[in-house]
Amino acid sequence: MQVRDIMTIYPVYIRIGADMRRAAEIISISEVSDLMVIDPDNMFIGVLSEGDLIRTILPSFDEVLQAGGTLNDAFKFFVQKGRDLANRPIDPLIIRSAITLKTTDDIAQAAIVMIEKQIRRLPVVDDGKLMGTVSRSDICRAVIYHA
Repeated sequence: MQVRDIMTIYPVYIRIGADMRRAAEIISISEVSDLMVIDPDNMFIGVLSEGDLIRTILPSFDEVLQAGGTLNDAFKFFVQKGRDLANRPIDPLIIRSAITLKTTDDIAQAAIVMIEKQIRRLPVVDDGKLMGTVSRSDICRAVIYHA
């Protein structure tokens, strides 16, 4: 079975140059942990992970201490830092050397890569264009319905 047989053909994406607020909105609404990043011509640029977005906003230990040292102080600082960074572009956070699949790849290959690299979702790219994504749940569905 090939990736094209199980991939999500309407991937959740964001355009390069978007700001962190927009990325947070899309992640929140779509409930995915990785956004595919494309250019204006729908060409694949890379991946933006929710983890990288949160780590950018998350205060360091020193910042927490400077804010007062309590969890409440840390949360207030976290919220303020998020507001301060909201209009910054996502571009520095994009994983540009993302592992990708082709529509003709075997799903067993995709599953092995996802498990070994601890990746939940992979972009499917043909000739530089984002065609879709494959998630661990897509692979599980394929196994259940084709067993």
